[in-house]
Amino acid sequence: MRILIASDSFKDALSAPEVCRSIAAGIRQNQSNADIAVFPLADGGEGTFDVLSFHLDLHTVEVDTFDPLFRPIRASYGLSADGSTAVVELAGASGLQLLARQERNPLHTSTYGTGLLLADAIDKGVSKIILALGGSATNDAGAGMASALGWHFLDDSGREIAATGLGLSQVSRIIPPELVIVPETEVICDVTNPLFGPEGAAVVYARQKGADEFSISVLDAGLRHVARLAAEQLDKGGLAQMPGAGAAGGAGFGAMAFLGATLRRGADLVMDIAGFDDALAKTDLVITGEGQLDGQTLHGKLVQSICRRAARSGVPVVALCGRLTASPEQLAAIGLRAAWSINEVELPLQEMLDKTAENLTRTAAQIPLSWNL
Repeated sequence: MRILIASDSFKDALSAPEVCRSIAAGIRQNQSNADIAVFPLADGGEGTFDVLSFHLDLHTVEVDTFDPLFRPIRASYGLSADGSTAVVELAGASGLQLLARQERNPLHTSTYGTGLLLADAIDKGVSKIILALGGSATNDAGAGMASALGWHFLDDSGREIAATGLGLSQVSRIIPPELVIVPETEVICDVTNPLFGPEGAAVVYARQKGADEFSISVLDAGLRHVARLAAEQLDKGGLAQMPGAGAAGGAGFGAMAFLGATLRRGADLVMDIAGFDDALAKTDLVITGEGQLDGQTLHGKLVQSICRRAARSGVPVVALCGRLTASPEQLAAIGLRAAWSINEVELPLQEMLDKTAENLTRTAAQIPLSWNL
């Protein structure tokens, strides 16, 4: 029997590879002849870089770049073992965590530093870039990234405009670079917000980045303005309303308009990169996991994505979780054949977190005994 252990991380407790290894240790206790494949996954959020590192054998490349306020820093990205794929996290150089609370103001921040990471990867000759959005301190529609790659944003006098949230409204011409060719770029994006408007980047997210009501109106106007210029001058109409255009302060829009990128749902992109469908072809059972299985798991979480793909191949899926509140009907709707909580009794949260690895192994050891494989 071949068992594919494909789990996300258990937040604040174990990474996805650690979860999978803990489950594997338990299975081996009572199913010593099982052929086990450890296959960590992620949904595009926290832990995604670790999972891609596992599957692509990434090594770290450090680069001199700039933080969101144009201050020099060292940041890094991942390069696959064969040098063909770069994995860049926007938060690495343009993240909110890089700024003290009193420094946060998306009128003055930029994704320029992320653009320098992309430029370094392009200079190294990669044929594919995976850009993970999320956690940004910015609202510049990705203009900062683009300016680092040779794009020019000019005012009425032909002067270069600083690619910040405040600078967007002053742009009158957008000029593409002459030489830089961006390789195939896929963007991990799990929000569906458009670029501007009531559900757009500024209105929904800028406040948590330090903007007040007046700043939000300025930022939203700048996003509208850049979208109009992109449509008129670059023939990029319609991108502003694409689901995900508003991700990371409009960096989703900028990635499409200036990098020619494709926005992808995180779970699907990670599974495709890891070769999940190929792994399923040789699998008799999938064991997955999540910190909590509840009604929200029905709404596009990783576990449901795993179940959907496994169902197409006729492979059953079972799950382990820290807390199980989903009803049998909800588990069936998710696509799970069975699920178990790893915590036999409710303990203080930190105590349960500390025992996650031990409890995963103990519960996994019981699966062959309690369920007819």
